[in-house]
Amino acid sequence: MAQLILNHLSKDFGTGRAAVSDVSLTVREGGFLALLGPSGCGKTTVLRMIAGFEQPTDGSIMLGERTLADASGALPPEKRNMAMVFQSYALWPHMTVAQNVGYPLKVRGITGPSWEARVKDALSVVRLEEYADRRPADLSGGQRQRVALARCLVTSPDVVLLDEPLANLDRHLKAAMEETFREFHARSGATMIYVTHDQGEAMALATDIAVMSEGRLMQVASPQEIYARPEGRVVGGLVGQGAILDLPVPDHGPRLLSWPTVEAAFRQTAAPSRPVLVRPEHVVADPGGIMLQVTSCVFEGERFSLSLRTAGGQKLRAYSTRAMDCNVLQPFVIQQGWLL
Repeated sequence: MAQLILNHLSKDFGTGRAAVSDVSLTVREGGFLALLGPSGCGKTTVLRMIAGFEQPTDGSIMLGERTLADASGALPPEKRNMAMVFQSYALWPHMTVAQNVGYPLKVRGITGPSWEARVKDALSVVRLEEYADRRPADLSGGQRQRVALARCLVTSPDVVLLDEPLANLDRHLKAAMEETFREFHARSGATMIYVTHDQGEAMALATDIAVMSEGRLMQVASPQEIYARPEGRVVGGLVGQGAILDLPVPDHGPRLLSWPTVEAAFRQTAAPSRPVLVRPEHVVADPGGIMLQVTSCVFEGERFSLSLRTAGGQKLRAYSTRAMDCNVLQPFVIQQGWLL
């Protein structure tokens, strides 16, 4: 295996607005990268260029020392040693599970005991050995997705590409499949690139997250880093729950703001405002806090979700273990904020 490198990658479909613009990133060998962003941000176009279904307008794609694509030409998908899992599973209904998994080997001319051994190994990774002789129609949605994963693994690809593979599953099945993906990545050791608009999936699965917006790469970091220290309003608004407040905080100083700094900002009026991200878990009811209006209180099962409003009309969220009366003022402490 080798590093996958995107170097100033761009794609223009002739609409006058680039679908992907100047994207540069390195996917570490054996890593699990999530391409995260809203619909239309360019993440699927990036994946299709990596797979070989689209050719870059500018820039290049490298796998180790090998150039896979640039503006002058591109290797066809079948010569890239990559595998792709689609949202629709794309299984042959007339074939058994084993035949579906082993089909890429058949295309490569691998048959007999070698075919059987590799199919058995791939099914073992996704824990479907006992389903080898069944048809896709006899499987659940989660089992079909695991067959698609096994089909990827059987060819020992350098890179596995996943295009929103959990989008069609319900919440409980999605949680189970997330565990399957983590196990698949750990056992296969493959480099994986996962396209999603669901930040929960990205946080739960990826070792690194690349946030995209309007065709551009905004930030690449670990899930913990991108949640705690997002760069700019776009990433701060896309990743995690939270509110962006405009507060008059000092120009010079740490970006991680403590409660005394935040409290002083609420009492300031003259200084110019700057965007501060406040996560709901850092907003805590406390008699020593500032007065905020509780505008709604919704029970979510394990906790209550509060919508709050400042005296200046700005909105933020908080969590509580108890219900609170709405349209009344309550004291809250904002334990910390992050200057965007």
